[in-house]
Amino acid sequence: MNTPENRRRVDTSGRYSAPLLKALAVHLAIAILLFASFATAPSFEPARPIVQATLVQLDSMSPATTQTDQKIAGEAQRTAAQRHEAEELERKKQQQEQQKQAQQKQQEAQRAAAEQAQKTQEQEQKAAETAAAAAAKAKSEAEAKAKAEAEAQRKAAEVAAAKKREEAERAAEAEAAKKRAEAEAARKKAEEEAKRKAQAEADAKRKAAEAAEAKKRAEADAARKAQEDAKAKALADLLADDTQYQQAQADRPGEQVAASYDDVIRRYVSEQWRRPPTARNGMVVEVQLSMLPTGQITDVVVTRSSGDPGFDQSAVQAVRNVGRIPEMQTLSRDNPAAFDRMYRQRLLRFKPEDLAF
Repeated sequence: MNTPENRRRVDTSGRYSAPLLKALAVHLAIAILLFASFATAPSFEPARPIVQATLVQLDSMSPATTQTDQKIAGEAQRTAAQRHEAEELERKKQQQEQQKQAQQKQQEAQRAAAEQAQKTQEQEQKAAETAAAAAAKAKSEAEAKAKAEAEAQRKAAEVAAAKKREEAERAAEAEAAKKRAEAEAARKKAEEEAKRKAQAEADAKRKAAEAAEAKKRAEADAARKAQEDAKAKALADLLADDTQYQQAQADRPGEQVAASYDDVIRRYVSEQWRRPPTARNGMVVEVQLSMLPTGQITDVVVTRSSGDPGFDQSAVQAVRNVGRIPEMQTLSRDNPAAFDRMYRQRLLRFKPEDLAF
């Protein structure tokens, strides 16, 4: 139905639909422009669209109410138009400000790009300079390395030449040393040969002298033995008259003559003799002692061995230990001839069971 209420609704919707469409068209155009400017300029905060809507609800169906509503609607439309113009001005102002900001940002972006390009150019130039310096350094290092290698090769050649000279010198020295050693060996061999010959001659002479000396000693021993045998025979003959001799000496006035000088000798020797453990009954050893007129025993030798070296040596050591018989000095002073005949050299006989002459 075409009622007043419906007409008012239609009129009201017709009045408000045109500005709304215009507002939407303007916003769409602004959005397109902003999109185009954003595509070529740096991004910035998008503008906030202005949307204005007026809702009018008419409930009264009276004519007064309708007029009032129309009046209000007219005022509202005028107010809306003014507001729309103000908003449009504000929008244009904002758009201009945004464009200005976009241009500033674009200029800043261009300056930044220029600075970045300059910085990139400087970096490239620096990199080129660095590369050139590195190349120069590498070239210098290569030249130094080549020079060092050449110097090392030269030194190695010098070392090799010095080593070769040293080896040659050592070889020559070794050869000279070898020749010296051979000459020294030949000299030593000749000296040794001469020494051997001289030693052989000396040995031959020494052996000849020793043989002559041995012959002389044998002859002297034979003569001494013959003399000793003669003395022993004379001593035996003298001992046969020993008692008469001692009695005759005792009968001489003013002299003290021992009953028997043999007893004196036996007493001295018996005190010094020590029976060896190897001595056995039946053994007999004869020793000959030599005395000076002072009674000093000068020598003791074995004239007949018992067959036991220990027993023989004990007899010799006993006579040597006596050393001196003082009583013999009286006999040699009073009767030198009797001392010389009987006690200058005297035979002693030792037996393990006793000491006897």
